[in-house]
Amino acid sequence: SKLMAEQYIQAQELPECKSYYILRPCMIHGPGNKGNLNLLYKFVQKGIPYPLAAFENKRSFLSIENLCFVIKRLLEKDIASGIYNVADDEALSTNEVIQILANSSNVTAKLLKMSPKLIKALAKVGDILRLPLNSESLQKLTESYVVSNAKIKEALNQQLPVTAKTGL
Repeated sequence: SKLMAEQYIQAQELPECKSYYILRPCMIHGPGNKGNLNLLYKFVQKGIPYPLAAFENKRSFLSIENLCFVIKRLLEKDIASGIYNVADDEALSTNEVIQILANSSNVTAKLLKMSPKLIKALAKVGDILRLPLNSESLQKLTESYVVSNAKIKEALNQQLPVTAKTGL
């Protein structure tokens, strides 16, 4: 349905003085954050070891400050209509995110590098027993999701004000 909405918007004949912007933000973080990042933060604060540290992944994030900056600039400047990925400049691994969260809480990050083969075998057991850790959830937790923000930065002709590490 999102793709259909985007296609509908793109197909509209707009007056010359009108523009449209389809923003595709990645995981947004900031004060009052809810969701998976907040759960990870609670685990770190409680000193629970992260058992998936052996998996190497990178993820794009977006600070609420950078999102507001982009929206403000789109309203202020004459930017070409289009679809724009919105993300902080650098992608971070989950292990880096845990380190950042731990540092911000003044706790020691506990990264447990269990064998990926063992974890995958446990996930297969989870498939059979319908446990929370199953192949699908393991895939979501360990996959990379990196997007480029080059198009929006080029359109704005500005750098984003907040780095991913500072934002987190």
